[in-house]
Amino acid sequence: MGVSLADNDDDDDFGETHEINVTPFIDVILVLLIIFMVAAPLSTVDLPIDLPTSSATPQKKPDKPTYLSIKPDLTLAIGENPVHRAELIGTLDGLSDMSKDKYVFLRADRSVPYGELMGVMELLRSGGYSRVKLVALEGAPGAPAAGAPQP
Repeated sequence: MGVSLADNDDDDDFGETHEINVTPFIDVILVLLIIFMVAAPLSTVDLPIDLPTSSATPQKKPDKPTYLSIKPDLTLAIGENPVHRAELIGTLDGLSDMSKDKYVFLRADRSVPYGELMGVMELLRSGGYSRVKLVALEGAPGAPAAGAPQP
């Protein structure tokens, strides 16, 4: 609100302005956009794993999932960090946002033998992590899964 300090009735110098300055608002929005554009790719797991497809209904993913990946060379990784099999449970226990009540999302390349997958699941079970979800790519509903035998 503007006020005139002069004795004359001339309102040209200090008249009220009825405009909103949107430039600072646009600057804030652009900064937030850049922050989200930079942070979004960092929130995904980027290991080259050839996942099998599934026609199951996708379920809601938690805010901060813990991914355990079995690569084609049978090495393990939590997120994108490699981990040895002997240190798997200790590393999971050491994660700040992980507890034995939360799900471990297990990603395995389609070339990984079934016995190796079961071996990792047995390691998780022996460490107290019995809540495991298997990760697959989304397929078309009603379509046979890739690699499934055809009748």
